[in-house]
Amino acid sequence: MFAVVRTGGKQYRVAAGDKIVVEKLAGEAGDKVTLDDVLFAGEGGKAQDAGKLTVAAEIIAQAKGEKVIVFKKRRRHNYRRKNGHRQNHTILKIVSIGA
Repeated sequence: MFAVVRTGGKQYRVAAGDKIVVEKLAGEAGDKVTLDDVLFAGEGGKAQDAGKLTVAAEIIAQAKGEKVIVFKKRRRHNYRRKNGHRQNHTILKIVSIGA
């Protein structure tokens, strides 16, 4: 069985046992999390009613993403700015999909 869930403004197709990296969620490693915003669910080629389903997940770790360099420059104005950014992520392991 699989489900499409929405968290952090993005959608993820998940099944039991999958590991996904999502935007930061509150909690420590080992905590249980319930994802309520299930958009679609199915098994094989059949769709199921996703309105009542929830997805249970476990937080594996809190991590940071790769560094993104932000460089701004305006020609002929002696203007240069260099910044870096590392987004906070949460790594989840999907435990089960069910009501």
